[in-house]
Parts: sequence; structure tokens; C-alpha cells
Amino acid sequence: MAEYKLELTTGGMQYAGTWDHIFVTLFGNEGQTERIELDNSGASFSKGATGIYIMKTSSSLGKLLLVKVEKDPYFVLPEDEWYLSKIVVTTPEEDVILFPCYRWISRGELVELRGGKAMKVFEEDHPLLLNHREKELTLRQSLYQWKIMAEGLPHINCFNDESELPAEIRYSDSKSSEAVNTEMIIGVELQLKGLLGSVEKWESIEDMKKIFWYKKTAISEYVTEHWKEDDFYGSQFLNGINPNVIKKCSELPPNFPVTEEMVKPFLEEDSSLEEEMENGNIFLYDQKKMDGIPARDYNGEPLHVTAGLCLFYLNPENKLMPIAIQLHQQPSEENPIFLPSDLETDWLLAKMFIKNADFMDHEAVHHLMNTHFLAEVYTMATLRCFPVIHPLYKLLIPHFRYTIYINTEGRKSLFGNNGVLRLSSLGYDGMVELMRRAFSETTYSSLCLPENITARGLESIPNFYYRDDGLKLWDIINSFVTAIVEYYYPSDTEVLKDIELQGWIGEIFIYGFLGNKASGFPGCFNTVEEVIKFITMVIFTVTAQHAAVNNGQFDYNSWVPNGSLLLHEPPPTTKGQSSMETILETLPNVGESVNFAAMTRMLSEKYTDVVPLGTYPEERFDEPAPKQMIKEFQAELSDLSEEITARNSELEVPYTYLNPAQIENSITI
Repeated sequence: MAEYKLELTTGGMQYAGTWDHIFVTLFGNEGQTERIELDNSGASFSKGATGIYIMKTSSSLGKLLLVKVEKDPYFVLPEDEWYLSKIVVTTPEEDVILFPCYRWISRGELVELRGGKAMKVFEEDHPLLLNHREKELTLRQSLYQWKIMAEGLPHINCFNDESELPAEIRYSDSKSSEAVNTEMIIGVELQLKGLLGSVEKWESIEDMKKIFWYKKTAISEYVTEHWKEDDFYGSQFLNGINPNVIKKCSELPPNFPVTEEMVKPFLEEDSSLEEEMENGNIFLYDQKKMDGIPARDYNGEPLHVTAGLCLFYLNPENKLMPIAIQLHQQPSEENPIFLPSDLETDWLLAKMFIKNADFMDHEAVHHLMNTHFLAEVYTMATLRCFPVIHPLYKLLIPHFRYTIYINTEGRKSLFGNNGVLRLSSLGYDGMVELMRRAFSETTYSSLCLPENITARGLESIPNFYYRDDGLKLWDIINSFVTAIVEYYYPSDTEVLKDIELQGWIGEIFIYGFLGNKASGFPGCFNTVEEVIKFITMVIFTVTAQHAAVNNGQFDYNSWVPNGSLLLHEPPPTTKGQSSMETILETLPNVGESVNFAAMTRMLSEKYTDVVPLGTYPEERFDEPAPKQMIKEFQAELSDLSEEITARNSELEVPYTYLNPAQIENSITI
């Protein structure tokens, strides 16, 4: 007689337990058990519980291959989904084998679980396991299919509504409830104040402080008081929510005719623009990709979008100061270059139009496309190409939690008929065109932070905390990925032999990067080094990069004058004609302003089921080596978190978005 001890753990989330009948069948290379009901006295499958069961067989099953789990109804009760976290089996030979599940199981559903060491396809040595692997991928590929959102953009998942999504990728009930409650609380507050839907214009800038009474942060308060100041304006292009747009300027673009006479008063005494460019102190913001995109109509008239240029000077106090702004690409008498010495409201308007373009670029390109939409591509390819026993599935899937759900829901809430981004100056068609243009220029190196920083010439600009923290995070993630990948792929031969890995990167190249070889993205892998770099980029993108461009949105842009998606009046064409009244007329009306502020609040909200970077509550690896690598990864992240916290304690405006303790392990919002 042989005994198998089974420990079944039910998830700890709301409604995870079940009263239904649970049946298990064990498969080994020397036989299988009967279909046996697991039946202890009491509620064995309640939330957070681990039930222990003994299965007896006449002899050992040999090497344990699969565990089949089935759930049948208890009498005539309604559907009672069960969240099975894992099964741990102790064999008669005293082997302890982990069978991860971490998914919801519906009534009548049959789930076959693989356990033990992570396996690549060419390592399989049993027909039953090869067949199981093939069936798993066939099922996933039929379930998760590609769809075109718009020509020239990455493909998306095939589901039209989040209600259609399989249970394994849905929001938890707690997160859904919290999101609905947050949206309701925001709506009630704005409704009670009479702000929601109002078409009135703001009577004063001060009145905007009443949008939210209770939701404030130290940084949002700072922004409200300092948004007009040039040094704070410049700092936001380094440490605000869109830190990937400026670059070192060693030569002025021919369409930006800034003269020495114009900017000399704002440079160091006895210096010149040419000298400052040679010394690496001049930087450029150039929104040329937005040039010519039609703005949307508003009350029958087109709005205005400025594809502007802004010149920055790093002064001797290490402050990045805007010193010249041109609001359109082609210079002309009606497109003057605005200077800090101009009328205060002229200069303020010019800065606001630059920030308007920057905020639209931020939301459409750097936030949605470069993190959310690309993360969806990586998620889809992982679900379609890697079975759960594959080592790279085990490594990557925790970093894709909720991503398909939030993207499916977000496309409706942001781009749907009443979507917030449709209210922007560009509107839906313009935003899609902006993404299309930006994506056609996106390169592999631009998504790899070390190469991005070097290409923009920002290696040594001081007080660039996004760069400092980001490069350290990149290195920590890279070290972790290197350890895991080299453990499972000791040589390039293993990479070349892994047809599932090649299928994964092939799908990403075709459906994500549209087969564009000029972009530098790989269409296949030839070396271990190539795999390490790409997976480092993927994990960095869905954790650190998303945090950098998402988590500060309420801090910086809930104060609408500091960054608005919509401006009503045309940009100034002459100097000396503006006033604060002009600025109030240019800003969105009350209802539009609170819509934008509410969006930044929703996108920056914290939820109770957050999983921080490097935290892996789902136990998927069974081998000691990767478990130890995860511990070392966590230790390095903890050290960096302490270092960043100590630095921030000395800063007037702390940079918190790349503190590992504040970064989520996947894109969930």
C-alpha cells in the first residue's frame, strides 16, 4: 500500500471558498489513481484554508506527472466558483512536489496541473506531458486571440468587454468594489458641489482649489502654489510624469531661430548660447511628431494643437530653466518666440501650451502605448506561447496580473463615447494618429533605459532622479533576470532549441512591433544574452516605467493649470495682448476641468490588493535555486528603497515614483 498526502490551499480573497464536491486523480509514469472525492469533516475548501487529505494506492505511481482536479455541484446550489491556489503532494518516496494553480475553477470544469521542476518543451520525456502541453497551448490560443485596434498600432486582445474575460485574468472582487466605490465617491463630491457637467468658466484660478476638498498630497499642494515658477516648470521635464522627452541640444534646429540677443539675459554673465551648448547646458523639447495632426471640433469650430519647441538652460544653480518657446514648428511673424522677459501672462500661456501638448503626448504615447499597450502584447504572447510549466511563464506571469482586464476596461473609459481622452484637444482620432506616428519611430533602444538616457545625452544632468533611480532598478532587475535565465538556459543552444520561446518573441515582433525590422526589436533569439536583455526590458516596462509615468498624475496634473489635456483659445500670435482673463478663457471650463482631475485621481489611486515589485505571493517555482534568486532580488530592492527614502527626506520635492516599495509588480490601473 502506498500513501500520497495532498495539501490543497484555497485562496485568501473574497468568495474564494466553495461548498461543491472536489475530485482528484493522480497520474504517474507507472499508473494512475481512481477519481477520488476529497472529503474531510468540516469546511475544507473555505477561504484561506489548507485541507490535508490522504490518498491510498495499491502501489506507487512512479514519477508523479499530473494532478487532475474536478468540481461538481453540491445539490442544486447556484454556481460557486473556487479559487485553488496550489496543491502540494508528498509521495510515498517522500518527494514533496508543488502543483501551482492560482486560478478560479468553475462548476463542471476539469483542471490538470503540472508540478515539479520548470520544463522547456525539448526536455519533456513522457508522451502524456507532451500531449498535455500541446492541449494547453491549443486551448489558450483559441481563447486569447489577437485583434487590431487601429492600423499602425500594437494588436490588442479579442475581448470587447471586461465581462467576457476568463476568470483567471479578471480583477478580484475587492479591487472591483474599491474601484467602483472610488469612482462613486469622486462623482458624488463633484455632483454635490455643482461642478460635474458645468459649462461655466472659472472665475479665478483660486476657485480651482475647491475641486477636491479632502484628496490632496504634499506634492499636489506644492504644484498648486509653485506651478508658475520657471525652475519648477523645468524640473517637471526631469522628475514629473513625462521624463522621456527632452534631450541635450548641441545645435539649434533650423526651424527654431533663437538668437543670442534673445536669450543672453537668461544665461550666465559673459557666457553665450553657443558656449552653453558646447558645455552641455542647453536642452530641447521638440514636439514635431504632433505637427499637422488635426485637432477635434468644439461647438462646430476646430480647437488648436501646438507642436511646439522649448529651449531649456541648466543654470549654475543646477536648475533647468525654460528660456525660449516657439509654439509651432514653422517660424513666422505670427509664431513669435516667447521669452521669460515677455509679459508675464504671455510667457505663462506659452508654457501652458507646451504642457498641453506634453500631457497629450504623455497620456497617448508614454503612458498608454509604451506601457499599457505593449504590456498587453507581452501578456498575450505569454498566455498563448508558454505553458504554465515553462520557466519563463513562471517568471513573467506575476508581472502581467490584471493587465488585460485594465486595458480592456480602460479603452472604454478613456476612449469610449464619454471617454476622458476624447475631451482632449486632439480628440480620439488625433490621439490615435499621435500614437501611430510615435510608434512608427519607436525603437528597441528607446525602451531600454540605459540606451535611452545615453541617446538623449542626459547621463550627467544633475537632479535627474528618474534616471538615477531608474538605472539602479534596471540593473537590479537585470541581475535577477540574468540569474533566472542562465539557470534554465545554460547555453545559447537551449535558446535556439526552445520553439516555445521562439514562438513567443515571434508573436511579440509580429503583433506588437508589426514586423518592423528597422525598429531593432528582435524577431527571434539566438543567444542567452538577447533573452536576458529583452525580458529585463519587459519587466522594467510593466513595473518601473509604468510607475514613473502613472503614479504621479494626481500629484502634478490634478491642478489643471499645470497640465491640461484641453485648451480652448488659440495660442497667442502676438506679444503683449494677454491677461489673466485670457488664461481663464483658455483653460477648460468647470465640468471639463473636474473630469480631467477625476481621471488623474482614479489613475493614481492605491488599492488594498496591491502587489509590490519583487513580491511573489503565488508560489510557482518548485526548485530551491530560483526561490533563492527571488530572495536576493527582494533584498536588493529593499536596500534601494531605503536609499531612495533617505535621499527624499532631504528634498523639497521628493521623487517617490521609482521607490520599489511604491512600484506595483504589474500594470493594474
